[in-house]
Amino acid sequence: MTSPGDGEARHHILSVLVENKAGVLARVAGLFSRRGFNIFSLAVAPTDDERFSRLTIVVDVESAPLEQIVQQLDKLVNVVSISQLAPEAAVERELVLATVEVDAAHRGEIIELIGVFRGEVVNVGPDRLTVMLADDPDTVDDFERLLGGYRIVELQRTGRVALPKLKYAD
Repeated sequence: MTSPGDGEARHHILSVLVENKAGVLARVAGLFSRRGFNIFSLAVAPTDDERFSRLTIVVDVESAPLEQIVQQLDKLVNVVSISQLAPEAAVERELVLATVEVDAAHRGEIIELIGVFRGEVVNVGPDRLTVMLADDPDTVDDFERLLGGYRIVELQRTGRVALPKLKYAD
């Protein structure tokens, strides 16, 4: 994402490996709060090693320089490593679940829209559908914008998760 008119990235993705211990997320959130740093998106989950969790934090660098955010995070005792992921060097995904009110006349339209975006209908009611889409954040934005033409009853997005793209040897 960019700030209007400046062409420079406003949001940066940090992948933070932390010890999987009670209170770590609270310490990270407290650090951001105390320093006045803004979190655009935060996703946390255990890794394949039960001793660690990975935080994917999308930070707003208008609230503080990226280097300052990284330095402050690095001071936390439970932080194992921090990687900055450039969008062109990362695989990013986000999940959206949305419940949409739909009458019989428009049900086919919404199902077709879901198919175009490679989403899924995950729950069906007499006048509502719950749909799911997992894709890159821009595609999720587009999907949400098009769903806005219908009555969205509830919507939840997970926030971004990201890993570095794999590199191939020449």
